[in-house]
Amino acid sequence: MSDVGVSYKQHPPSGAFDAIVIGSGIGGLATAAALSKLAGKRVLVLERHYVAGGFTHAFRRPGYEWDVGVHYVGEVGGAHPNLKPFFDFVTDGALQWAPLPDVYDRIFLGDRRFDLPSGTRRFAAAMKAYFPGEEQAIDRYLALIRACGRSGLPFFAERALPASVARVAGPAMRFAHLRRASRTVSEVLDELTPNAELKAVLTGQYGDYGMPPSRASFVIHAAVVGHYLGGAWFPVGGGPAIARGIAPVIEASKGSIVVGADVAEVLVEGGRAVGVRMADGRELRAPIVVSDAGARITYDRLLPGAPAPTELREGLARVAPSSAHACLYVGLKETDAALGLEGTNLWIYPDEHHEANIARFAQDPEAPFPLVYISFPSAKDPSFAARHPGRATIDVITIAPWSQFAQWSGTKWKRRGADYDALKARWSERLLEVLYRHAPQLRGKVDHAELSTPLTTQHFAAHPEGEIYGLDHSPARFRLPIRAATHVPGLYLTGSDVCTAGVAGALFGGVITSSAILGRNVAFAAMRESRQRAR
Repeated sequence: MSDVGVSYKQHPPSGAFDAIVIGSGIGGLATAAALSKLAGKRVLVLERHYVAGGFTHAFRRPGYEWDVGVHYVGEVGGAHPNLKPFFDFVTDGALQWAPLPDVYDRIFLGDRRFDLPSGTRRFAAAMKAYFPGEEQAIDRYLALIRACGRSGLPFFAERALPASVARVAGPAMRFAHLRRASRTVSEVLDELTPNAELKAVLTGQYGDYGMPPSRASFVIHAAVVGHYLGGAWFPVGGGPAIARGIAPVIEASKGSIVVGADVAEVLVEGGRAVGVRMADGRELRAPIVVSDAGARITYDRLLPGAPAPTELREGLARVAPSSAHACLYVGLKETDAALGLEGTNLWIYPDEHHEANIARFAQDPEAPFPLVYISFPSAKDPSFAARHPGRATIDVITIAPWSQFAQWSGTKWKRRGADYDALKARWSERLLEVLYRHAPQLRGKVDHAELSTPLTTQHFAAHPEGEIYGLDHSPARFRLPIRAATHVPGLYLTGSDVCTAGVAGALFGGVITSSAILGRNVAFAAMRESRQRAR
């Protein structure tokens, strides 16, 4: 299995390119694939990391491989595979999906367990069985989830429109979704029920957008919940299969993905983007530049001579970076079957008081983790055993406040000092204890355990505070005047900041941006191809 991309140092890009994409996350790759496929453009994708794929990549140690950001994806199978046509479009149908167990998520509030089964009706029935007397609240909740799904389509589609059209059509397209986005998850749920335990279960996936219910916009919560109601799947071959599937589509138009390629700034001449300047000083030119580096990094770092408009600049100042995380990558020298492991994700909380637990942990690092998420990637991927026979892998993830790691910002990777190493060892021990509590058969069988922290994310992804989801998904984020086309002609944004967090959000960011560049509806093109493929 070969990695995607060629080395910038060994194979520096040459020739003329029609577009340059900064960053090889799924938003950047999807944009590049659409430009290549629909317009025959030669696209150069530049990735600063030595592995392509952004948060869809994996890293390896002898005998093991771990996905760093892909844990499950909804709407690619079952009765409503709404997302699959878009993955098929950018990969020419090369990407295959394996279903997770029927219970895709399992939530623990202390010792109390709540299973989330696949299918909206079965989800509703399970919640009503757990919480008798709350039937009306649960039905109203699911109705709100569906309503947000409907109003989100025009809201995000407006971001692909030319500015002149958006000025006329935009207010109507944004109104319904923006009204819902202005309220937090807690505000909405508090109107539905006073039952704290029910609210804690319904918000038990808040780690998927990285914000506590009191601060998160209800529409991001609705997007995540609605995305998984039909069940969950995992890419066969793991997250890297996504980039491997997209790469040939880009290369078919003589485009290229280049790794180890650090972009220092976007070149702006005569008021428009004309290319990029690399960290080594080399200039690469193209009439179209697309940034998958995130809105804040793009405006704050990559455009030193072309500051963002005042409204956007002030809006970004009001939106914090999303949460950071720590992940313990665990390897075992036995198969999942022998260890009794399956693909159901575990969401583990001390109790139903999410907000209080987060606040306590922010003040006291020795307090119980407010959230621990456990994923079993080797159990989800049917091809894992062929690549790594006799092995199993686990990801154990928690929220990691940047403030607890900021003192080591600016130090070198793997050379951060004894205090940092001691902190990592302590966190690793604590996360392993949470794992053993829920899978006691694993005690004494761990062969490898390696912790990543917010500084790891900062180092490899250049996110200033190790944030994993870009901009915070607060109500203020949805009021930002972010569009695919920036104030600099020829420069576009893509990825999750154009849409929302997660694999699906970043992919649709790519659809929105390529639609804006090409002046056509790329979503329609993907759906048309899907229908043709089904014939």
